[in-house]
Formats: sequence, C-alpha cells, structure tokens
Amino acid sequence: MPLWTIYHTPNTFSDNEKSELAKSITEVYVAVGLPRFYVVTVFKQIESADFYVGGERTEAAVRIVVDHIARTLPDKAGRERITRHLGSVLKPHLDKPGLHWEFHIDETSEELWMINGLVPPAMNSAAELEWARTNRSGPYAVPV
Repeated sequence: MPLWTIYHTPNTFSDNEKSELAKSITEVYVAVGLPRFYVVTVFKQIESADFYVGGERTEAAVRIVVDHIARTLPDKAGRERITRHLGSVLKPHLDKPGLHWEFHIDETSEELWMINGLVPPAMNSAAELEWARTNRSGPYAVPV
C-alpha cells in the first residue's frame, strides 16, 4: 500500500488539483499491477505560520512523505529509478513559481501490513490479480 501524505500550505491546491494529483499518483502503481485501492493519498493543509523550511517560515511549500509497504525496492538502482520517476510525475503538479517542494520515500516490511483485516496476498499471485481486477479486497486461499 503506498500511502502518500502531502503536507501543504494554504492555497497550494484547488480541489480539482488535489484530485488530479491523486489520480496521477495512483496511476504510477496501477501501471505496475497494484490494485488501485492500495494507493491512499492524504492532503494535510498546514498554516504558513506552522510551516518552516530551513528555519524560515514559508508561504508556499509542499512536503510529501511516501510510505511504500506493498512493495520494496531491492537495490540502489531501483530506488534511484523510482525516485526520478516519482519526481517526474510530481513536477507538472508542483512546478509553480515560488513553491518549495520535496518528497521522500520510506519502506516498511509488507509483513507489517493488513487491509480490511486481511493479510494481503503475495505479489502477482492469482489472489492479488483478482483484488486488482475487482478493485477490492476479499478472502482468498493462502497457498500451502
């Protein structure tokens, strides 16, 4: 489950811009086979008086924390590749005059995740493919 928490100053995004950004983020993961509902995007507005960059109050900033759980990246090259790719996905939404933006990715072991009370099926398994096809979780037979 990729969880994207997007901290932003007021007036950074319209409702439509939030929707478009969340869709762009989701498509990154759907393109590699993850079920659409695995992707969660949360926008958290932070007042300018409470948002500091380099010790200075900022009027226009975005800080994104990405938690990768369903998949982790096996090596440095893969981590660099996804970082560049996500940067290119974000740039059209965040490349605005005067806006400071940055992101980072944390990885959590998939063994530490449940969804709707279920341990998610193995990557690319028949059960995960079914979850992706139906866009919902459900009981499945665990291979022995």
